[in-house]
Amino acid sequence: MRFVVVTLFPESLPSPLNSSMLGQAQKKGLFRWEALDLRGFCPGKHASADDHPFGGGAGMVLRAQPVLEALATARAALPGAKVLHLSPRGRRLDARYARELAEAENLILLCSHYEGLDERALAAVDGEVSIGDVVLSGGELAACVLIDSVVRFVPGVLGNGTSAQDESFEGGLLEYPQYTRPAQAAFGDVPEVLLSGNHAAIAAWRRQQSLKITYERRPDLLARAELNPKDRAFLRGLGWTDGAQDHR
Repeated sequence: MRFVVVTLFPESLPSPLNSSMLGQAQKKGLFRWEALDLRGFCPGKHASADDHPFGGGAGMVLRAQPVLEALATARAALPGAKVLHLSPRGRRLDARYARELAEAENLILLCSHYEGLDERALAAVDGEVSIGDVVLSGGELAACVLIDSVVRFVPGVLGNGTSAQDESFEGGLLEYPQYTRPAQAAFGDVPEVLLSGNHAAIAAWRRQQSLKITYERRPDLLARAELNPKDRAFLRGLGWTDGAQDHR
């Protein structure tokens, strides 16, 4: 899988994208990324990328022409690639959408800056993506978050083939607690069930813990989670009210 990130600040990308799991994935040839410096498409002695917005208002706006030229260059390098603009008003990035994007062979990510970009530049964009209900100073950090979340679903990137299936938001639930050695310590003991060797009991415990944590921290996720009758009964014991009928 290949990414081209169109940005005014390419120097902000290497550290998060070349470290840890992403760095290892690149060494294996499972994905690669490159930055396309938007300033190289800005005319004039000072290569100015922004200008004052028509109608007044605070801040500056990225000009459409450099963005359109940069995206045309990126599309020529990655024919058929989907172009996504990182924006607070875009589709919310979640695990399901990340998995969907991982099926693409190539992606072009546009990072705007300042107060956004000239709306006319969006004619060359296939969609907009938001990493949450926050406003960042630019799209670079959001692009790194998107790449990290998507690459995890590329086959071979995670050492354990089931790791992505067990993480938070898979199946609509938050992840269960994890423990490692020592089993007993002054700061607490590992739950006995995890030391039992009973895989069925461990799976049941983990499922209930995921349900409990989701109910306590993100109850909104339960409305669209994949729940079976046992899950619903357990949640009702915690005080959850299920407004929908169980059709399973």
